[in-house]
Amino acid sequence: MTATIPPEAYPMLDAAEFATIATTNPNGYPQLSVVWVERDGNDLLVSTTKGRRKCLNMERDPRVTVLVYPKDDPYSYVEVRGHVRMTEEGGRELIDRLNDQYTSTGRYTGDDGTDNVRVVCRITPVKVVTRLPH
Repeated sequence: MTATIPPEAYPMLDAAEFATIATTNPNGYPQLSVVWVERDGNDLLVSTTKGRRKCLNMERDPRVTVLVYPKDDPYSYVEVRGHVRMTEEGGRELIDRLNDQYTSTGRYTGDDGTDNVRVVCRITPVKVVTRLPH
């Protein structure tokens, strides 16, 4: 069952606000990572690399939660609980777009010279919780 992100939440998701993604470690404890996020229609996109703990967790258990809250209004937020599908296709393009949106410096160079493989994590909501600014 898919939930819909309300259009009133789009400005928060479309701004360069940091997000936190929660995955589940093999021992059952939550694992949290600060990430950049992009909205694609009703889905959220996050970038990671193969082999990182969050990637391994999502390969094992596709249930995730993403929380976005603006730095200037931290009591407003959008929480998206959903299922993730991962693909290497478009991985480089996504990290470059996110890097430009969040830092205005164009191409992401953090992986240059490494053998890291970029992954697109597409999160489809099953529940959305919001507290939007008035």
